[in-house]
Amino acid sequence: MLRSMYAGVSGLRTHQTMMDVVGNNIANVNTTGYKASASVFQDVLSQTLQGASAPTGTTGGTNPAQVGLGVRMAGISTNTGQGASQLTGRATDIAIEGDGYFIVDQGGEDLYTRAGSFSLDATGQLVTPAGGLVQKVGPGGGPIKVPMDGTIESFSIGPDGQVVGVPTAGGPVIAIGQIALASFPNPGGLEKVGGSLLRGTQNSGAVIAGPGAPGVAGRGTLAVGVLEMSNVDLAQEFTNLIVAQRGFQANSRIISASDELLQDLVNLKR
Repeated sequence: MLRSMYAGVSGLRTHQTMMDVVGNNIANVNTTGYKASASVFQDVLSQTLQGASAPTGTTGGTNPAQVGLGVRMAGISTNTGQGASQLTGRATDIAIEGDGYFIVDQGGEDLYTRAGSFSLDATGQLVTPAGGLVQKVGPGGGPIKVPMDGTIESFSIGPDGQVVGVPTAGGPVIAIGQIALASFPNPGGLEKVGGSLLRGTQNSGAVIAGPGAPGVAGRGTLAVGVLEMSNVDLAQEFTNLIVAQRGFQANSRIISASDELLQDLVNLKR
């Protein structure tokens, strides 16, 4: 009875975590570049009541008799699939079509993001809503910076990440820089640090072939005036919500039933 009660407690904990994951996915259904998470369960150590035995000349073999001790969270995986595209028309809104992440210098640390809602600051630097500097291709990287000295009339960004400016006085376009992308052997191993930013970890692996140009070494190309939306599937998430709720309710019934059995045991002597 105590085994069943503790198994029920473990079920409550894991299904509560599943509810937290599902709730966060639904909350981020309209977050640019958000990648949905999923809970993965596994059973815990089983108590062996009787071991297995080998068949003999006169008897058959027997299987082990074991009682499980509950469930635990094996991990929380990330769905790195492409999200839907939303047309915005803004010249600094950029979506990655394919693999790769924008590289952002946030407080001196290189972080990564799929959220391409950028803008220009007062000095012409291409920045995230939180002020992170979007990095360019080249030795040492550095921020993409559009000259703000009235010499550039306008600028544009190509599918290969090339940023070019149209001179006010006419003449050939001016090369400003090329937006860099990074790709990883295991994108699911990246760590979410908030603000739609990710950090590399030991299990994400090092950046493949170094930060480089879009469309090269397996990296995706860029679409300008477009944002990649969340890849959360609401139908799937609401189904998971029901599964988590019913799982929580079922495990609470295990605890209630175990409590009733214990109460009957206590009442044997009145």
